[in-house]
Amino acid sequence: MSYLDFYGLQIEPFSNAPNERFYYNSAQHARALTRIMYVAETMKGLAVVVGDIGTGKTTLARKVLDSLPSEAYESALLVILHSEISQEWLLRRIAQQLGIENPATEKLQIIGQLYRKLLHLHEMGKKAVVLIDEAQMLKTRELMEEFRGLLNLEVTAHKLITFIFFGLPEMEDTLSLDPPLLQRVAMKIRLSTLTDEATKAYVVHRMAIAGNRESVFTDGALKLIYNFSDGFPRKINILCDNALFQGFLMRQRVIDEAIVKEMAADLGFDARIGAHAGIPSMDIPASWTPGEMKAEDGIPAGVLEQTQQNQPAPEVPAELPREQPGVLDDQISSDDLDLKLEEFFEDTFKES
Repeated sequence: MSYLDFYGLQIEPFSNAPNERFYYNSAQHARALTRIMYVAETMKGLAVVVGDIGTGKTTLARKVLDSLPSEAYESALLVILHSEISQEWLLRRIAQQLGIENPATEKLQIIGQLYRKLLHLHEMGKKAVVLIDEAQMLKTRELMEEFRGLLNLEVTAHKLITFIFFGLPEMEDTLSLDPPLLQRVAMKIRLSTLTDEATKAYVVHRMAIAGNRESVFTDGALKLIYNFSDGFPRKINILCDNALFQGFLMRQRVIDEAIVKEMAADLGFDARIGAHAGIPSMDIPASWTPGEMKAEDGIPAGVLEQTQQNQPAPEVPAELPREQPGVLDDQISSDDLDLKLEEFFEDTFKES
């Protein structure tokens, strides 16, 4: 038995691998998605999304990519894995992402191919949007100048391509290497961390998507998860995953404060109570589709009404009934955990 079976889960609820199914529409991600879609629809040219490690930039980038309908957009996501790249490499990758099968090797020829491709897309009524993740890895002025050159490809009153940069705050320093490009940034979006209420809603949301709608984490445990993670989604995922595995080893159906504290200590997470002001929780209505804007304020239809109602985050359901709070009758003492871990490995990895 794995911890998935033990807690009635179909898939891992707290994997840090990007997964569209687990996308959580916090208030800041809802606003960011709306603003990015506006930039794409109106072909503003360049938008920038910055945030610290673990604030959900990659998840948001993939959500944007999935939200751009293929019949109206030629869109692509390019992830920059290292900083030692050439101008030709960058142009060739962008060309490939936009459907050019055999990009040339010389820069001027590639730009010519791109221009013809973008004109063709424009004539078809499609918009070219390229998302650049880990954009802080583009560390040279020469690379920034290439983006500026591509943004100059346009027809009367219309740009032919739009770029959305996702990266760490240091990306702003890279953009500053080419002041003319910096002046072309049409929109800048900053991602922050979650509040305690949004953290609670985030955990409950991911557990429900994975298949468990019961109260597995106590209110006290959820409060500690926020304190130890400082509201960073990535740290929330790591801490919750470890807590569920520890609860499984202890045969404890409900994750309490003691388990969270132990796992946080093992992970080296320090509690920073009240150390930051995060972003409150707010869900976009499931019926909303990109492009449904309020003309007066540019936010999705349905979100304005929910914001005005100022509804609190959903309450965590009451704990599961049990004779001993938080445990099963066969609760395992901490002294037996090493033995239980050995049994787990034997059951899980033994040869068939």
